[in-house]
Amino acid sequence: MPLNCNSEFSPTNTPLLDTLWDCANKPHTAFYTPGHKLGQGISPKLTAYFGKDVFRADLTELTALDNLFAPTGVIHAAQSLAAQAFGASHTWFLVNGSTCGVEAAILATCGSGDKIILPRNVHTSAISGLILSGAIPIFVNPEYDPVLDIAHSITPQGVAAALEMHPDAKAVMMVYPTYYGVCGDVDAIANIAHQYNIPLLVDEAHGAHFAFHQQLPTTALAAGADLTIQSIHKVLGAMTQASMLHIQGEIIDQDRVHKALQLLQSSSPSYLLLASLDAARQQMAVCGEELMSRTLQLAEQARSHISQIPGLSVLEVPKLSSPGFVTLDQTRLTVRVSELGLTGFAAEEILDEHLGITCELASLHNLTFIISLGNTQEDINYLVQGFVILAQEYRQPLNHTHVKLSQSAWHDFTHISNSMLMLPREAFFAHTEALPMESKTLSNRICAEIVCPYPPGIPIIMPGEAISMEALAYLQQIKRMGGFISGCADTSLRTIKVVKI
Repeated sequence: MPLNCNSEFSPTNTPLLDTLWDCANKPHTAFYTPGHKLGQGISPKLTAYFGKDVFRADLTELTALDNLFAPTGVIHAAQSLAAQAFGASHTWFLVNGSTCGVEAAILATCGSGDKIILPRNVHTSAISGLILSGAIPIFVNPEYDPVLDIAHSITPQGVAAALEMHPDAKAVMMVYPTYYGVCGDVDAIANIAHQYNIPLLVDEAHGAHFAFHQQLPTTALAAGADLTIQSIHKVLGAMTQASMLHIQGEIIDQDRVHKALQLLQSSSPSYLLLASLDAARQQMAVCGEELMSRTLQLAEQARSHISQIPGLSVLEVPKLSSPGFVTLDQTRLTVRVSELGLTGFAAEEILDEHLGITCELASLHNLTFIISLGNTQEDINYLVQGFVILAQEYRQPLNHTHVKLSQSAWHDFTHISNSMLMLPREAFFAHTEALPMESKTLSNRICAEIVCPYPPGIPIIMPGEAISMEALAYLQQIKRMGGFISGCADTSLRTIKVVKI
């Protein structure tokens, strides 16, 4: 359904959402997918729980609804409005989450055997992108705060050193902000990448709200990034799995991004997810500053009250900013609980099971909470009161052993020198076998899976790398401290998959 220019570029317009609603309510007899036919054949239990109306809008690529892979109508209009709102030259809607956006970014810029500079605390979707593309990772360790036990961003110095050693790299990727809301120096890193005429790709999954308030960090695009991926569902009002990919400038071939997304996205995209992106964009374009002002106010209340509770402290921008910690997303609240004699894992369990408060992330020393436009004053009151009860009723004798172990583990990690003996793609598709963790034969074997300890949330072994005894000792130490191991088949860490000899 073509739109005239005036309606197409009005921020208040929701072309995709409106058309989906019209199609869902147009009287007609359906002989197309999906099989439930406008909700008529849907499970009665589903309709009992969620009602019938939503299923009427679960539609396919009808003529009026446009085509995600060749948009000329309402999807094209909705994506153009999103580009306008988020400051991009072009925007793609993603129904497979930011995961497919990160993978597409790597596929669009790196081919088999090409090098890419990226941080060790990158999301596992980037490792998937390496496997799909056949690219070679050049990892840069992020800055680390041993007192807070938090990994921050990679630094301009680290990127410059990596590019000096690997001037043939095809792209640089960074995470901005980190899970903790920490923002690195995108501007400086973009300038360094551009000196080599290569793009800066940014995993901005947790920063979709930055464009809508001056008290929030600068967006990656405004700071000079060439491509950024945002999870609109994580911090704004879209449905889970709904994300966007934005580009600007001429360094990245737009057609390659488009083709990569065709490979990675479903050929039967959910129009409910797509429409939620259109609606979330409109909400922020019209009311974004007001919504973010309120969100920042609630976050400040939580931060102020919790920081005054004895035994608790909150993550703040250091008085002397560092290259890996330039600023902080103030809507992200990280509370250090270890001075209560509790691990973050124990505190998470208490808050969730006994006080009805669920955090986003627990680590050895900290709990992290996402405060967004959906939170209320009542939510903040519950959160503060929950921490008051935690500090008063659940405090344990202080144990400094965890701090020392954590710092020692990180020191060991930064001195581990893993060697890439096989491309991640080759190791992933190789024949494998699982060997016991205690086996001495593991040393120097080629890893066939991602092994990512948390904390500090950095993949220590990945497909294609030689396994060192130091790496195994580090993983065992993290496990003893109560950390989680993700990515590998055996999360108990009794065995590790290696390439079969």
